[in-house]
Amino acid sequence: MASTACLRLPFLPARTSSCSSRSHRVPRASSIKCCAAGAGTSSVSISSAASREGVGAVGADGLVGPPVPVPDSPAPAPASRDLHWLPRPLTSADLMDAGGEGLKVAYQGCPGAYSEAAAKKAYPNCQTVPCEHFDTAFKAVENWLADRAVLPLENSLGGSIHRNFDLLLRHRLHIVGEVRLAVRHCLLANPGVKIENLRSAMSHPQALAQCEYTLTEFGIEHREAVDDTAGAAKIVAEKMLQDTGAIASFLAAEIYGLNILAQNIQDDKDNVTRFMMLAREPIIPRTDKPFKTSIVFSLEEGPGQLFKALGVFALREINLTKIESRPHKKRPLRTADNNSTPLKHFDYLFYMDLEASMADPKTQNALGNLKEFATFLRVLGSYPTDVSEA
Repeated sequence: MASTACLRLPFLPARTSSCSSRSHRVPRASSIKCCAAGAGTSSVSISSAASREGVGAVGADGLVGPPVPVPDSPAPAPASRDLHWLPRPLTSADLMDAGGEGLKVAYQGCPGAYSEAAAKKAYPNCQTVPCEHFDTAFKAVENWLADRAVLPLENSLGGSIHRNFDLLLRHRLHIVGEVRLAVRHCLLANPGVKIENLRSAMSHPQALAQCEYTLTEFGIEHREAVDDTAGAAKIVAEKMLQDTGAIASFLAAEIYGLNILAQNIQDDKDNVTRFMMLAREPIIPRTDKPFKTSIVFSLEEGPGQLFKALGVFALREINLTKIESRPHKKRPLRTADNNSTPLKHFDYLFYMDLEASMADPKTQNALGNLKEFATFLRVLGSYPTDVSEA
């Protein structure tokens, strides 16, 4: 994230006690430090020194002239040094229309993919940008080819999309929102083809798994996995396949000119995918509406370490909605001694979602507590919870 520039503080004259003497005492210079956001950036010091009547101008000879009277300040600076009264810098999110007008949103897949539908649900007026791979969508935002990326994180039937958990850690984008989309699979085929003509079904591996029993009932035994559902519809249409159908969306059928042989063919009718919205900059967290905070951390080996990590949230009554472990790719194996016999174990990263906002002091305290014994900790984003209908 680009560093946030420091704000200039207004010049505030220092107060001095009244004195009958005609001499003027100049108080010691005071300094307020303002740090730019971002690791490794140096702080900028803003210093001021002024007496009740001010300091005279410096002449060409280098001597200070007589004091110049300074009028009383209309409003004294807050005595508590609470800098929350300062206006925050604008971000790109502030300049964006609520419907995403003019926003470019990257997603993985071909036009007609469920990810594109999720992007349109999150930003109704956006311009969608299809990408060949998940990693390409991340890079499109990082390289300013797109403003946002909308990518699937987990499905109610198929579980987590592990690839995107790994990419969250590899890239430096921030989660700025989530959107839940009800997935309604359709069985598509070229005009004139009937269900009894089909011997194979083509789609994304998740979609094939979500329709396993229904396809068997249709007598379709062979499965062919491709990168995305809309891509399957495109292949079936371009190659004019007569014995292969595609599992994709209603929109994909319209785009590629395929017939819908069956609708809602998923084995479980409540089939919902949770997508994350990613941006180069985080949003300002709030407490006036439901927020989630996503983190990733690792722990030292030892009994009760994970229990201790979970306890920092339980003690503060912070609800956890998800915890996911993934092998630490930079440290895949950890060696431990057990009765002089070295043992090797996987070293894990833990991804966790909290029902809490980073603007809440108890969330900050919990993460501060976790940081005391975690070997690694990163906040992936603090963002509004999707409370709309899927």
